[in-house]
Amino acid sequence: MCDCEVFMAAFLSNMSAALPAALWAGRVLLLLAAVWVLLRCGLSLFGQREEPEVWGFISLSNGARYDLTHWENMIGRMRSADVRVNFPSVSRCHAALCRNDQGQWTVYPVNHSSGVLLNGERKLESAPVKAGDCIAVGGVELYFFPSTETDEAKVARRRAREQERRRLSPVGTLLTLNLFQVLLFLQVFFTAQPENRLSVALTFGALAALAWGLYGLYRAAQRTAYELETLVFLLISIGAAVTAAYDPDSLLKLVCTVVIGMVLFLLMSGVLRSLHMSIRARWPVAVAAGVLLAFNVVLGERIFGAKNWISIGPLSFQPSELVKIAFVLVGAATLDRLFAKRNLIFTILFSAYCVGCLALMSDFGTALIFFVAFLCIAFLRTGDLPSIAMMVAAAAFGCGIILRFKPYIADRFAAWGHVWDYAQDMGYQQTRTMSAMASGGLFGVGPEAGWLKYVGAANTDLVFGVVGEEFGFLLALCCVAAMVLPIVFTLRCAAVARSSFYTILSCATAAMLVCQMALNVLGAVDLLPLTGVTFPFVSIGGSSMISCWGLMAYLKAADTRQNASFALRAPKLAPEKKAPVPKPKAPSRDGFFADRPDIPVDDIFGKEDRK
Repeated sequence: MCDCEVFMAAFLSNMSAALPAALWAGRVLLLLAAVWVLLRCGLSLFGQREEPEVWGFISLSNGARYDLTHWENMIGRMRSADVRVNFPSVSRCHAALCRNDQGQWTVYPVNHSSGVLLNGERKLESAPVKAGDCIAVGGVELYFFPSTETDEAKVARRRAREQERRRLSPVGTLLTLNLFQVLLFLQVFFTAQPENRLSVALTFGALAALAWGLYGLYRAAQRTAYELETLVFLLISIGAAVTAAYDPDSLLKLVCTVVIGMVLFLLMSGVLRSLHMSIRARWPVAVAAGVLLAFNVVLGERIFGAKNWISIGPLSFQPSELVKIAFVLVGAATLDRLFAKRNLIFTILFSAYCVGCLALMSDFGTALIFFVAFLCIAFLRTGDLPSIAMMVAAAAFGCGIILRFKPYIADRFAAWGHVWDYAQDMGYQQTRTMSAMASGGLFGVGPEAGWLKYVGAANTDLVFGVVGEEFGFLLALCCVAAMVLPIVFTLRCAAVARSSFYTILSCATAAMLVCQMALNVLGAVDLLPLTGVTFPFVSIGGSSMISCWGLMAYLKAADTRQNASFALRAPKLAPEKKAPVPKPKAPSRDGFFADRPDIPVDDIFGKEDRK
């Protein structure tokens, strides 16, 4: 043997001996990169003061002014009213002043017995309003002035300057994400079979290219917020590593579903720009979802006990995942019936139909997710806690019936909390998951040494355990944090969303995603019964990937930061022009106050309500 061959053999031997230590160090760096991405995204999301958009104002006869910061504004005596008029003749919810996405305003008399006076004419039904109109509720005169395009442009400029000053660069966060992807790729590449290394390299290269491509599209459209998308690609990259270690042949499918999901995300964001179009879409969407579920009940394929799959040639998908998008949209799209007494009937019937179909398919985990989303929608639309409690009681009664006729569901509840007593049957998956996570420790054992991936449904229902075993418990917690950050941010933004449609849409989506993630994570470690639902963006599954991208469009619709989302139409930033400031009419004590000159103004409107 020549000296060169001896040198190469010694070099390869030393490399093989040093590889485990290098991969362990790489997993430590992998965790640090993930934490840094989370910190940068968190600081960018929560480090800015939320400045509401102003769409007009109401001027009172005493000179007080209320800015209209939403497209639906409640006028009444209750403390939570957008325009609070603290006088006994005014109902708690007397009227509503609403704007559509074309800038047209309408007043809705919620108190139909007394109605409102619009320029002296009594109105018991909705009526359009324009600048300078006088709206009298309970004898109190309110003067309405909408914002002009110039006013909206000024607010947009001020908000954009404030956010630009506080915003962290998305490029720096993306570069950190790329470092994370490179470290994750190296973990998988050196432990993969030689014939699979090319597909692993192409997959991670494609994910990096897609992340930058979507960011480039955002910049071309003058959109600046990219935190939610960065967190999504972080989760998808971890899911790609799990797929590469478990089923490398599915990597191409993963990339294809990511592309389809991104296209769906952009298309839905475009549709959500039009409030009118979004609401009109509820009927065809509801019909399509109903037909799809009915088809699944009749002709679906049963896998792992649930009849929730449809196979068409070489393609198979779960209709219930796609129906999630329709379910939230149909529940939120009710603004044209917002003030009708029976405005929940259609949503209740549609929700009962969806949950009933899922029960017939034995997909009870997804049925629970739908029910939680329905409760969120019902509460946001009515605020009626007794009715919500009755719905929960009815659902609990239904669960009792299901447990009576579905004994294997009852067995899961029987094993809940002490799965080690059933380690060879009902608790098999959870006991193996907890054992694998314990062996993985804080930084994992690597994709090659992991064994949990060989347990049934590990890379879908138990994926939290697979990530914990292969890459460490801390990185598994980072997956949870990457889902929690956008959800908490969405709930924060929902309070200042333009329309209650976007508020209900985003909050119901957040409730759905939180419930799904909690069922997956806590079910895997026996803190909840195992229900067989996926971890968003991480679990293997094309239907889940596409569905989660669609739901992300709903979360983005609540992001009211200036130029943050495709889903919100930004005002035209035309050159500033000095517009005449409308002056309210002179204060008057006509009508209700004519015979009460002794009532101080502060007693009517409240000192705390005046600006």
